Amino acid sequence: MTAILSNLQATREAILQAALAAHRGPEEVQLLAVSKTFPAQAVREAFQAGQVAFGENYVQEAVEKIEALRDLPLVWHFIGPIQSNKTRLIAENFLWVHGVERLKIAERLSAQRPDQLPPLNICLQVNVSGEESKSGVDAEALVQLALQVVQLPRLNLRGLMAIPAPTDDVAEQRRQFAKVRTLFDALKSEGLSLDTLSMGMSHDFTAAIHEGATMVRIGTAIFGKRDYGEKI
Repeated sequence: MTAILSNLQATREAILQAALAAHRGPEEVQLLAVSKTFPAQAVREAFQAGQVAFGENYVQEAVEKIEALRDLPLVWHFIGPIQSNKTRLIAENFLWVHGVERLKIAERLSAQRPDQLPPLNICLQVNVSGEESKSGVDAEALVQLALQVVQLPRLNLRGLMAIPAPTDDVAEQRRQFAKVRTLFDALKSEGLSLDTLSMGMSHDFTAAIHEGATMVRIGTAIFGKRDYGEKI
């Protein structure tokens, strides 16, 4: 058994146990394997172990990987900060985008999404911890942004994404994730049809699942420690 296969099995079991502890069905939580900085062969190995959805942060690295793996029916999610000069590549190569925090970026993704592709699934990133260094729209501006994005063609607003301030305090983890869920519910009360809460990573996904996460983004626990180097 390879390390990636073993790690995937362990991660899926941990997700299962967290869902059951939260009185949720395991089918309610999707695993997004974050493959940034790892080679195409690692993604291929994970696919052979049954993983289909993969998350990438660096546009040029991701596009090269996507090209190398065109023979596989993979679902690619862009989950990193989005620069205006990279929106076309993202719009042309991904099915999901998790980091939209500005209307300008959403408008560019909408305009640059090829007509022959299905609508681009969008999660708005909310800065739930209020950190100045953290990407994401402020909670107070979230409703207005969501109502603007949902009007754009070739985009499908699916929900929210968040990366709370890291902490080992499980109660604090849950408190932060509960704030995201509250914002999610508030958007739904505005009449928006949302179904995705993208929150929780290798160190805190159990708390996220307890607070309603429908998608957890896990990389290190599957692929191992990263060597970031210089990425674009």
